[in-house]
Amino acid sequence: MNDLCVDVGYKSVNHFGEQLCGDHVDVVEEGENSSVVVLADGLGSGVKASILSTLTSKIISTMMAEGLSVEDCVSTIAATLPVCSVRGVAYSTFTIVHIVNDETAQLIEFDNPQIIVIRNGATYDYPRKETNVGGKKIFQSEISLRDGDVFVVMSDGCPHAGLGEQYNFGWKREDIAAFIIPLVGVGYTAKTLSTILVDECNRLYGGQPGDDATACVIRVRKREPMNILFGPPANPDDADRMMSLFFSKEGKHIVCGGTTASIAAKYLGKPVVASLNFEKSDVPPIASIEGVDLVTEGVITVNKVVEYAKDALKDNELYEKWSFSRDGASLICRMLFEEATDINFFVGRAVNPAHQNPDLPINFNIKMNLVAELSECLKKMGKRIKVSYF
Repeated sequence: MNDLCVDVGYKSVNHFGEQLCGDHVDVVEEGENSSVVVLADGLGSGVKASILSTLTSKIISTMMAEGLSVEDCVSTIAATLPVCSVRGVAYSTFTIVHIVNDETAQLIEFDNPQIIVIRNGATYDYPRKETNVGGKKIFQSEISLRDGDVFVVMSDGCPHAGLGEQYNFGWKREDIAAFIIPLVGVGYTAKTLSTILVDECNRLYGGQPGDDATACVIRVRKREPMNILFGPPANPDDADRMMSLFFSKEGKHIVCGGTTASIAAKYLGKPVVASLNFEKSDVPPIASIEGVDLVTEGVITVNKVVEYAKDALKDNELYEKWSFSRDGASLICRMLFEEATDINFFVGRAVNPAHQNPDLPINFNIKMNLVAELSECLKKMGKRIKVSYF
């Protein structure tokens, strides 16, 4: 087994005046190292298009994940979707990227813009085989994955951006590739790349998109472990065992909480060096311990990280707040969201006496809930999570 993994992120902007998006993306895990990503674009826009694309992506991703053939998927779609009384047709265009064992990508394209594959800082012209399935022209490809490969999957709202305004013939595929290639080199996450691309589409539309526009980015990268320690153990006698397990793990180490930092510092035989530099008024300052990559305050900081994580999974509007700041929450976000692929949580169950003040909105359950919420958000980002309680 190789040490590669994939990072998947997507964002959509609705047709101007519509409440629902006519595009839909589904990502279905197929075991530990395989997944099916489907981007479907429903005919037209609004409610009908949303239903068509959702049905299409759900059916295809589920069937593909269960091992059924493309022919079976397409024939099922053709038999399932209702026919439009106006146009006389009922289909949703779709693009499928089937990641197999983190080694190969099977690409299946039907009527959506051709996938842009970026390899070694340039577009990669992958071989495409044309087939006919149920009267539909479908292109199939298979690519061996390499570290750094990026796949950009789009609905036709992206190349149509700026049509008749910024550009005579829309935003061409080669122009989109030229726009995204420099950003890939920076090392942005898949979610960030898709956000930047869709925001640019929205700008080209003048803030009033003439079509639903969706970008789904799949980034191939090497696995990067990360370890986070949050709270002292319920039994003080377990402190050394907890620290031994935590510091023996490969990857970077984050320590959250004042008491937790004191225990870590004692174990390492190094002092905690506090910082009085408040980067943000709502996030306590960070500290440092030799041998630890990041030391932050506990509950308040982690609560902020959860807030940013929830936003990152939705509209990613708070990206600019945590992507450049140097406060504890922002630094944790960059390490967990952008760097890490496998995250180990070491969570202490000790009750903090300082949190028992009835005037404070913090208690033991809130700490446990924060860990559960953050773990769930990170899983949705495609991270592998392991939580150990002490």
